[in-house]
Amino acid sequence: MFSAFFKSLNDLTSPEFRGVLLKSIGLTLALFIGVLVGVEVLLSFVTLVPWPWLQTVIALGTGLGLLAAFFFLMAPVTALFAGLFLDWVASRVEARHYPHHRKGKALSTLTALTFGVKFAAVSLAVNIVVLPLVFFAGFGIALLVLANAYLISREYFEMAATRFMSPQAASALRKANFVKIYVAGLVPAILALIPVVNLVVPLFATSFFVHIFKSVQGSSV
Repeated sequence: MFSAFFKSLNDLTSPEFRGVLLKSIGLTLALFIGVLVGVEVLLSFVTLVPWPWLQTVIALGTGLGLLAAFFFLMAPVTALFAGLFLDWVASRVEARHYPHHRKGKALSTLTALTFGVKFAAVSLAVNIVVLPLVFFAGFGIALLVLANAYLISREYFEMAATRFMSPQAASALRKANFVKIYVAGLVPAILALIPVVNLVVPLFATSFFVHIFKSVQGSSV
């Protein structure tokens, strides 16, 4: 797992991957900036409220709400846009580190987009469910990491494996190596809690789980 971690870091910081990394981050930031501008426009109508203290309360509450929303929505939204590039990243990782292995079958654009949308939707749902525990219970953050580790390990491992086998076989392989794959999922799940760093987690997880898949596949032969 440590080898996969450092290989993935090296992948993301290489010139070959820099362009797609910047595109993914740029699309995510553009969406959030658009939301921020939209909220500011809506807040401009608050000037109609006759009480200055209420204007302050609304502005403060909105600001805190946006910060919380950005924190919890960053990972799902980034995953959504990263879905456009996941297959590209996986193919480059395979070519770079495993040139003598059988090449994976490219996912269709629709499949890649479906993966991004599905993961973003499930991740958002889990984060919303866990959100109250983060604020009102001491174990909320730990629960968030554990839940996201399962989601990330399941989706990204099966995405990498599906390039070489059927979805059913990929799911069976993951279940047969559940502990190893789940523990690997803790790495991107923890990174997803760090502001700014969470912007690169989907692409990092793609590279990371290609390496994890290769390790699992080799040990299963």
